[in-house]
Amino acid sequence: MPRFTLSSRGLLAALITACLAQSVSAAQAPVAASPLTAASNAAVLKQLPFSDRTDYESVDRGLIAPFSGQIKTADGKVIWDTSSYRFLDKDQAPDTVNPSLWRLAQLSTHAGLFEVSPKIYQVRGLDLANMTIIEGDDGLIIVDPLTMAETAKTALDLYYQNRARKPVVAVIYTHTHVDHFGGVRGVIDEADVKAGKVKVYAPAGFMEHVMSENVYAGNAMSRRAQFQFGSLLPRGDKGQVDAGMGKTVPSGGTITLIEPTDLISQAQETRTIAGLEFEFQLTSGTEAPAEMNFYLPQLRALCMAENATQMMHNLLTPRGAEVRDAKAWSHYLDSSLTQYGAKTDVLFAQHNWPTWGGERIRTLLADQRDMYAFLNDRTLHLLNQGMTPMEIAQNMQKLPGELENKWYTRSYYGSLSHNSRAVYQRYMGFYDGNPANLNPLPPVETAKHYVDAIGGTQAVLGKMREAMTKGDYRWAAQLGNQLVFAEPDNAEGREAQARALEQLGYQSENATWRNMYLTGAMELRNGVPNNTGSSVSVDMVRAMTPDMFFDYLAIRLDSEKAVGHDLTLNWIFESPEQAYNLTLRNGVLTHRAGNNPQADASVRMSKSTLEQISLKQVDFPTALQKGLIKLEGNGKKLGELLTSLDTFSPQFNIVTP
Repeated sequence: MPRFTLSSRGLLAALITACLAQSVSAAQAPVAASPLTAASNAAVLKQLPFSDRTDYESVDRGLIAPFSGQIKTADGKVIWDTSSYRFLDKDQAPDTVNPSLWRLAQLSTHAGLFEVSPKIYQVRGLDLANMTIIEGDDGLIIVDPLTMAETAKTALDLYYQNRARKPVVAVIYTHTHVDHFGGVRGVIDEADVKAGKVKVYAPAGFMEHVMSENVYAGNAMSRRAQFQFGSLLPRGDKGQVDAGMGKTVPSGGTITLIEPTDLISQAQETRTIAGLEFEFQLTSGTEAPAEMNFYLPQLRALCMAENATQMMHNLLTPRGAEVRDAKAWSHYLDSSLTQYGAKTDVLFAQHNWPTWGGERIRTLLADQRDMYAFLNDRTLHLLNQGMTPMEIAQNMQKLPGELENKWYTRSYYGSLSHNSRAVYQRYMGFYDGNPANLNPLPPVETAKHYVDAIGGTQAVLGKMREAMTKGDYRWAAQLGNQLVFAEPDNAEGREAQARALEQLGYQSENATWRNMYLTGAMELRNGVPNNTGSSVSVDMVRAMTPDMFFDYLAIRLDSEKAVGHDLTLNWIFESPEQAYNLTLRNGVLTHRAGNNPQADASVRMSKSTLEQISLKQVDFPTALQKGLIKLEGNGKKLGELLTSLDTFSPQFNIVTP
């Protein structure tokens, strides 16, 4: 029977798998920064306005109660530990960390309960995202209840320890990413939602995008997320220091979900919640396919969700996702600026720290608008001159004008390099127009030819050493990649490649790039770590529709095994009854609603039984024996389908073939 767990799901799976992997000490330790890397990092101190301490003041403004320590699950497992980042207490960045990234990493360690403005509070530094708490007339409004129930509950408890204990009467999900809804059961009870005591607001399409966004490429996204978030790296100045928009994801707690009761479906929509007026602004297709900002006119406060953070965001995340629309993103930022810029005293978002003062807010919105517009328009300008993605990325080394010197446009999470390639992909696809790249050899065959053409293993190693001596680590890594893919068991080649990636990581201002480089180096030295954490979320499995289940079943089908086993199968869910018919033909599985009277067999079960199987609480044969599943017709055909399904390995190779 198919195993449908969250380890097979996109962004949600990416964050969950990344967070479940515990930091481990590498069996083979990383090396020090080279003198050239140390010099490169030292030069950054002269290039950027480090004397500007505004953000250091902002990150502590309104502090009511700091948070320090651990958050644990009910069985005592530590899922969050602020002490693991104490190494960041040093004022001066070590040679192994870009000083700009060190600065951001220090800022994001500030954790606790903060007053944003009267009636608006944030708990920051207890999760990847922020939880905002707004005091209404008759209760609290929780905005984005973090990733896990345990961190969300701790955040609310911290608030209650320092403010009046009012009931939670509403929750707002600003968008569809798990760090903005996964902790909801830590702050409200679903029984209160069903009873009408608590309302849950979300942008239109929320549930559909939460599910569809997180299903089909989930296994690959999960694995790549380990690189993006550096979740397997030890914390430290030679390992993981930050995730760019927060410290990291919490490790191993409870992901939850409660379906929204109220959807915001108009481009501009006003609701009164707990006596406060909310002006919602839908921003579909920006940082998430379903996302919304909101303005509080009585409080002169603007929440920008994740559309205006203290950094450049991603147009295409390194873990993989649908490409985001930089043009639309820029448009919505301008709309926020024109509608609310003149009447806003504080801007807050669901990552990082707020911005106070009308002039500063208007400047930030305008600058971020210009940044995303530049990414879109400059990429199109260069591609229309015939440049290829990597040529465009190399050309776009800096933001124009004053944008380059603003801390909130720095490439801590997104980057000019991969964001420009994302814009190219959005408009032009994967092919760069050069016929030599239309059907190239696969990586291993290409690598063997390159190593042979260069003159063999020792010649490649010699050229790598030469490049490393010059500080040309990008070229050394390209050479090393060819050698590792041609000769994956060559220990000397793997170590040389690890050292090249390591220096690139040490120099990177971008937190995710650092994590990816250093994770690659770790795996070259020590192999692919096992990921033994369970990543099943009961709420997410229950939220799956049958259509999504069958879509994923088709992805798991090995067409080579399935060819020659054509069949039709009725699949009927009971209470309430829903019927589907599956067709396996030419090694392809499709499904339709309704029964097929000519089906080879029929399967009857409740959706709750499917959920139990998906959660591995019962297997298919046991469910048959217990009568939870009724099978009619040619049972062999069902067996042929099930034996044609693959179970994806969650820990496939990335830096080796």
